[in-house]
Amino acid sequence: MSDEVWLVVGLGNPGPGYAGHRHNIGYMVVDELAARMRSPFRAHKSGRADVVEGRLGAPGTPGPRVVLAKSRTYMNELGGPVKALATFYKVPPERVVAIHDELDIPYSAIRVKLGGGDNGHNGLRSMRSSLGTGDFHRVRAGIGRPPGRQDVADFVLSNYSSTERKELPLHVVEAADAVESLVTDGLEKTQQNFNR
Repeated sequence: MSDEVWLVVGLGNPGPGYAGHRHNIGYMVVDELAARMRSPFRAHKSGRADVVEGRLGAPGTPGPRVVLAKSRTYMNELGGPVKALATFYKVPPERVVAIHDELDIPYSAIRVKLGGGDNGHNGLRSMRSSLGTGDFHRVRAGIGRPPGRQDVADFVLSNYSSTERKELPLHVVEAADAVESLVTDGLEKTQQNFNR
């Protein structure tokens, strides 16, 4: 079994005021993964992120080593903490996974890919800038486009609608399943199973 470490970063903004926002789906997904690993988040010695260290995979079959991370900085500054963690744990960009909201995917759909642009996403832009490359994995959780003429920034920084909230736990679980599949089964198999 390989002892290579994966760094799985949930993108979001810190603090209770942002907790239910569409932009914070990444935080929700890493919280689900931490629950599966039965481990609470703890402050990393860098002081700029909270982490959980452990293994992902079916009980009795220890999977790959994983560091789950939530930055303590705002979305547009999270590249610095991600770079610090990647350096600390010796994780190359191709074993970094960013979990984030995606406007161009319908609500509740999941897409997994390696590399690509940032599509106006400040968190991805910050990561690309700090890591020096965009060649990291992305688990993209669809949030759809804002209704009517609502501003995109207002939309992503608002809570899910009551209808969406009913489906949200399933959406979070599916995104967490996609992350688990990615680190245990690889990109191709994960894309076949999740990129519907």
